[in-house]
Amino acid sequence: MRVAIIHDWLVTIAGAEKVLAEIIALYPDADLFSMVDFLSDSQRMALSGKMATTSFIQSLPKARTKYRTYLPLMPLAVEQFDLSAYDLIISSSHAVAKGVITGPDQVHICYCHSPIRYAWDMQSQYLEEAGLAEGLKSWVARVLLHRIRNWDYRTANGVDHFISNSDYIARRINKVYRRSADTIYPNVAVEDFPLKAEKEDFYLAASRMVPYKKIDLIVRAFSKMPDKKLIVIGDGPQFEKVKQAAAPNILIMGYQSFEILRDHMQRARAFIFAAEEDFGIMPVEAQACGTPVIAFSKGGVLETVVDGKTGVFFHEQTEKSIQAAVGRFEQEFQFDPDAIRLHACSFSTERFKTQFKSFVEQKSEEFFQFRKIEHV
Repeated sequence: MRVAIIHDWLVTIAGAEKVLAEIIALYPDADLFSMVDFLSDSQRMALSGKMATTSFIQSLPKARTKYRTYLPLMPLAVEQFDLSAYDLIISSSHAVAKGVITGPDQVHICYCHSPIRYAWDMQSQYLEEAGLAEGLKSWVARVLLHRIRNWDYRTANGVDHFISNSDYIARRINKVYRRSADTIYPNVAVEDFPLKAEKEDFYLAASRMVPYKKIDLIVRAFSKMPDKKLIVIGDGPQFEKVKQAAAPNILIMGYQSFEILRDHMQRARAFIFAAEEDFGIMPVEAQACGTPVIAFSKGGVLETVVDGKTGVFFHEQTEKSIQAAVGRFEQEFQFDPDAIRLHACSFSTERFKTQFKSFVEQKSEEFFQFRKIEHV
């Protein structure tokens, strides 16, 4: 089959791009499309060196750094791709990629990381964080998001089969699009995170420092537990805010190399995770190291952490809730690093590739067999 793969935008190698990389590995002859492609040569190696055919947004002013500001134009941009020469279209989408136009003789399978978060149930949170909760700019943003919601709902009809990256996202797909989705958990490179059974007396939080990750909340919680050491790795817009909230028992390391991050993940007593994520790769990476996770009990983490066996949950994004969970973690549970590691291995890259390829082959065969019968 002639295969096209379309991704929202290519500006860094994060969780969605790691999934994309494995899809490309499964279909190395596929052509790649994206709104923009600003990957460096070294980053592109993760995608087997493949370059994307891009939209007109690639050439717009400051698109390299301000590509998100062109979101209102992205529905138009994605609809300009001509994919009529392909039999199978695979979209990797958390924004607009699933809206590509396809025909009745093509099968379109969407790996949905999430419906557009800031246009649907998380609109209020994103507007608040962007300083757009009130005023004229707020109303302009709300009107634009309303239009994007209408477009997003309509274009769900162009997808033949949805794959969700968690049951949590499958429920969101059903709520937003009224479509069912089959869950295939994203690939986690558990082989890059070896088991270390001996743990040291510190907790670890690691993330890009943006509001919804709640790193500042974790730091404030540990600032009131002076007998417990917390190490924080990561950088981002909230770095100074996080640093100012840190007490003497907290070490803010900023951005660190993968090797340093992995070393701390292996040695930490537990990994602290306070975000509401669609899936959440880092908690699985920590578990691959045999490190238990103390996590907020909402989102995909409910499917990757087993309460009392591979970690402990807290149920509110508050300082007191985190503190109570740390107390329960220390007083009530004994964790087996080998069992934690074994659980993490169920989210491996090989598992993802096997499940994804099997799903695509089955749905494609069913579709094209039906087309043959129809033409007889």
